[in-house]
Amino acid sequence: MSIRILGIESSCDETAAAVVADGREILSSVVASQIDIHRKYGGVVPELASREHVRQIVPVVREALEQARLVVSEVDAIGVTAGPGLVGSLLVGITYGKSLAESLNKPLVPVNHLEGHIHAVFLEARQARIEPSLPAVCLIVSGGHTVLYEVCAKDRENVDSLWSYRKIGQTRDDAAGEAYDKVAKLLGLGYPGGPILDRLAAAAGNAGAPVKFAATKMKGNRYDFSFSGLKTAVLYHVRENPDYRQEIQAREAAVARGDRKFDQLLPLCSQKTLGLVKEFQNAVVRDLVDRTIQAAESLGVPTILVSGGVAANRQLRAAFEDRARELALKVYFPSMELSTDNAAMIAAAAYPRLKNGVLADVTLNASASLPLA
Repeated sequence: MSIRILGIESSCDETAAAVVADGREILSSVVASQIDIHRKYGGVVPELASREHVRQIVPVVREALEQARLVVSEVDAIGVTAGPGLVGSLLVGITYGKSLAESLNKPLVPVNHLEGHIHAVFLEARQARIEPSLPAVCLIVSGGHTVLYEVCAKDRENVDSLWSYRKIGQTRDDAAGEAYDKVAKLLGLGYPGGPILDRLAAAAGNAGAPVKFAATKMKGNRYDFSFSGLKTAVLYHVRENPDYRQEIQAREAAVARGDRKFDQLLPLCSQKTLGLVKEFQNAVVRDLVDRTIQAAESLGVPTILVSGGVAANRQLRAAFEDRARELALKVYFPSMELSTDNAAMIAAAAYPRLKNGVLADVTLNASASLPLA
């Protein structure tokens, strides 16, 4: 008999619920996005996010159960994101999850959001009958996180073993996705910045770069990241070249009236702007790939996992696959849908924790900076 876990995710600005059987089979996955609510602010507003989670949590869970053709009493456990994330947002999912678990007398499984992103890679690989080998180096890269972990199985003989995590490197300032959002806002391209900048970089073709960004040199831990300086370099370049101003204003006006699709913004971008976007993305991708590959080679592991919202970036995927092929490494990504925040990854991560008795009770609380260990 399959063990069916209802996962609930509310760490930031997506309200999500999913049902996953045996940590492998997705029976349903529902995500309610808040992008339209936060777009005019250029980023997530925590109080607004919490209010929207309150509004969405019940219908999202109901829809996930309907898609899975289950009633809530038929699930075997409730998995819920306990952190890290926005405290107010986390509390909505945790409170609802605790209420369900208590009322149904079902186990409540606390899940680290970052562990969920790692399980997103395995979830889809297993559906394709592929099992990434451990130990591995995992890059989690999103709007809120840019961090490298070594991932190991505590018991290599047990497929449902818990995993252990050792942090190898992390961003010292902006996360990569945060840098994308800030540069997109600076260039009048709206929010979120990652998808539009990725497409514009691809559209740049042979457009020359109006400026070159040097590789970031880190003192101390060579596996740490830093994107604040790159973002600031873009800012200074734009300020020093007033000819950008007119087209930035044109794009800001287009975004304000709702014309924010790629086909609407592309004609408002000069070759110079496209070259700038391309060079920015080249710098981000180069840094992410180089440090992750160096970590894998240093540890002598053949497997690289890449997850998180920025893992949907097409150039990043292509660059990792090219480098991994050259070095005889294996690199795994989740699908585009499971790269961003979702509850299927939470339900999948809850499965081995449930099997190993890692449970919570009604005292479970949110932790904005919950460590992954």
